[in-house]
Amino acid sequence: MSAPVPVPVPLLRRAAVEALGTAALVAVVVGSGIQATELTRDVGTQLLANSLATVFGLGVLIALLGPVSGAHFNPAVTLAAWFTGRRTGGGPALRDVAAYVPAQVAGAIAGAVPADAMFGKPLVHFSTHDRWAGHLWLGEVVATAGLVWLVFGLARAGRTHLAPLLVASYVGSAYWFTSSTSFANPAVTVGRAFTDTFAGIAPTSVLPFLAAQLIGAAGGLGLVAVCFGRPDHANEDDVVVPHDGQGPAGTPRPSEESALT
Repeated sequence: MSAPVPVPVPLLRRAAVEALGTAALVAVVVGSGIQATELTRDVGTQLLANSLATVFGLGVLIALLGPVSGAHFNPAVTLAAWFTGRRTGGGPALRDVAAYVPAQVAGAIAGAVPADAMFGKPLVHFSTHDRWAGHLWLGEVVATAGLVWLVFGLARAGRTHLAPLLVASYVGSAYWFTSSTSFANPAVTVGRAFTDTFAGIAPTSVLPFLAAQLIGAAGGLGLVAVCFGRPDHANEDDVVVPHDGQGPAGTPRPSEESALT
């Protein structure tokens, strides 16, 4: 007896989940940053608290919401999945990208508001934390390239079930080994411009960060190609983790994808 075919998740619900997941991620990043600065004046301890909270929060969000939307929470990941999927016949359709990316950006902005509110900060106060320097942009290129390399490498290797642990671990380590503390996410970067706290970034510093992240995403795809070659079948819509039954253009997923679950 064959297994039942999963019912595709409607695009509206997937986009809503992307918005909520990205909002929750920004709330974790911003809120833990505020808490850290209120508990200690040591910058190293502040960064440690901020990074640990982000690791735990991101891992939970990927595990919880990945089966619904794929848990991208990141326009760089969504765009990379679409780009590679154009040639393989898999990945998100253009209409998915058009829904996911605005949802992620809106969610990121919305996520900064409750984080500020919980600590009695102004609900919307643009950051004055200037992050304008070439070495910071290089840090964003490296951080984003590593993230895309990991996410798509896991998909190619059939190990997306490890994504909650490994993606969160990578983000936590990149806080420390990159000069920029690894934003590595265009939506989160925009959202963090709306809070004048430890995790903030001045609006004037946002555009170079976004450009560096897109360059890094392209570099990460290059690393995937070098390490894993071209995919034999469409699996790029499985990033960050597989979601139930949704293939390109709303069609059921190919049967061989079940190996990734």
